[in-house]
Amino acid sequence: MGDLGRVPFFQDAGIGLDRFAPRLHWRRFVTGEVLIDYEEKSTDVFFLVAGEVRVLVRTQAGREIILDDMRAGEFFGELSAIDGIGRSANVAALTQGEVCVVPAAVFRDIVFSAPAVADRLLRLLAQRVRELNARLTEHAVLDLRHRLYAELLRLSVPRGGHPGERVISPPPYHHVLAARIGCRREQVTREFTTLSRDGIVERTRGALVLRQPELLRDRVSAAMREVG
Repeated sequence: MGDLGRVPFFQDAGIGLDRFAPRLHWRRFVTGEVLIDYEEKSTDVFFLVAGEVRVLVRTQAGREIILDDMRAGEFFGELSAIDGIGRSANVAALTQGEVCVVPAAVFRDIVFSAPAVADRLLRLLAQRVRELNARLTEHAVLDLRHRLYAELLRLSVPRGGHPGERVISPPPYHHVLAARIGCRREQVTREFTTLSRDGIVERTRGALVLRQPELLRDRVSAAMREVG
């Protein structure tokens, strides 16, 4: 299967990682498999070596809210390993892949014995808190339209060879975007119709292109100022 050297988070740890290998578990998963259930009591940390997963919560009414999508190189489950409290979300596989499962005790041993890893963890947790704060603020003060703009900007990356444009690949499904920003799929579809008509976004083969990302960013900023 592999060793911790395959996990980006532990690279250049400054300590010998071989001694932890016997306490690890390597696991392959298939599309649709639930890796973490909200109701389970486990405290393991999962490091994605290959594949993609989705982090989400379900309301009592059965509505899904997507918190994040993660790819190889990222990890999840660290909160339960840190505080010993139950899981805060479900994690399901979007593709087949592989994870390195690190028991909480092992994770803590590595973090406490490797300052470089501890610093990496603190910085990542701070980044996640900042991102969560930004999303909470958007949900509290922005309407559907501007929440969608903000989410498109967050999901996109610069488009190579096309200065000023950004791209999301593969293009997100409307129901997925709706679950990320807390609305219905039909509402997202209506907004996309307007954005496409105005030449602000364009769906190409295998990607969603943001033709005018600065316009979207300006609109979000203006909406935030109006409620400030």
